[in-house]
Amino acid sequence: MAFPFRRLGALLFLLLIMLALAAAVVPHFLDRIYYRGPVDGHFDGARFANPDGDADTGRTPGGGSRAGFFWRSLTGSDDRPAWPDRVPVRPARMAELAPLTPGRPVPMRATWIGHASVLVQLPGLSILTDPVWAERAGPWDFGPKRVADPGIALADLPRIDLILISHNHYDHLDIATLKRLWDRDHPQIVTSLGNDAILRSRGIEAVAADWGRSVPVAQRPGVAVTVTRNHHWGSRWFADRNRGLWSSFVVTLPGGNLFFAGDTGFGDGEWPREARRLGPIRLALIPIGAFRFSPGQMASGAHIGPLHAVSVFDRLGAQTAIPIHWGTFRLSYEAYRTPPRLLAAAMHCSGITDRGFAPVRIGRPVTIPPLGGTTPAEAAAAAPAALSRCLDTPEVRVLR
Repeated sequence: MAFPFRRLGALLFLLLIMLALAAAVVPHFLDRIYYRGPVDGHFDGARFANPDGDADTGRTPGGGSRAGFFWRSLTGSDDRPAWPDRVPVRPARMAELAPLTPGRPVPMRATWIGHASVLVQLPGLSILTDPVWAERAGPWDFGPKRVADPGIALADLPRIDLILISHNHYDHLDIATLKRLWDRDHPQIVTSLGNDAILRSRGIEAVAADWGRSVPVAQRPGVAVTVTRNHHWGSRWFADRNRGLWSSFVVTLPGGNLFFAGDTGFGDGEWPREARRLGPIRLALIPIGAFRFSPGQMASGAHIGPLHAVSVFDRLGAQTAIPIHWGTFRLSYEAYRTPPRLLAAAMHCSGITDRGFAPVRIGRPVTIPPLGGTTPAEAAAAAPAALSRCLDTPEVRVLR
């Protein structure tokens, strides 16, 4: 069985090389211009950049050449831990997602659908983040295959009022899913600059905004989406790198704000504090997976792992957080259960005991507690350096 598999890997590797060459030969096709606008601190007139530096996001995860990275991934020669082919999921039923009744405090319910897709419900408002129902995270039915079915069947999804799209990578911007939701509900879609052009090419309307800009939510007085900074990059092909902007979001809501981190590395670590200044955060959606591309690695340039996720949670001052961006698509080398296990160890080290940041099951709706009476101060033990020292234990070192 090994010989055919290696031949298939070689053929796929050759295909990737051909696509890369095509990007150089036909840039007019692959290098689309998504956005035109004035030059500023993170846009040079052609491409976006992280103002805190792009050296980390430009490197191949784990080091080495990009060709070598793809070859090891395709041939299975990277010594990555085994993942399950499929994990059991009990999808939420329509009755479990019934509209919430107004009350004091304002009720809030969240259901993790998988990866970065989360349904957040309040009375009269349903919010969906980076909706991906695709079986594979990539173009032309190519890319990492889903190991967990969506936590809500698309047909059972309640009417959606607001969709947040963080950036244009295929595991976050799924055109087929968005088209179905647009045709069904015509939700308000908010994204960052340039990504609206991708959606509009398929007949999907969206509002695109720069970091720091707020978008009122239609017919919802007092509810607005602020597009906020994070640390990532964007591309749909090989040649259109950083033509569209990436972002996190703060949704101003009665009873406390919602923060959605999107897909992000740690960068300068100041962007969570910037989001915090927009008001108290009742619920934060923070990625914890796809962070390990070499043994012992705790983060990549474009992805935070649990160690940095706890620091983000602390700097946000969030009351509750749900870990996302793990356990759905295999994008990196860590074992399937490593992100939640490492998160539990990092939370233990953090000294944060009055707030919650723990995994939830895909498809299981959870009630989000109301905000506490005071805004929490940052915990010194939750700084990345302090957490790293505390996590240097035999139990953590054996986590692959």
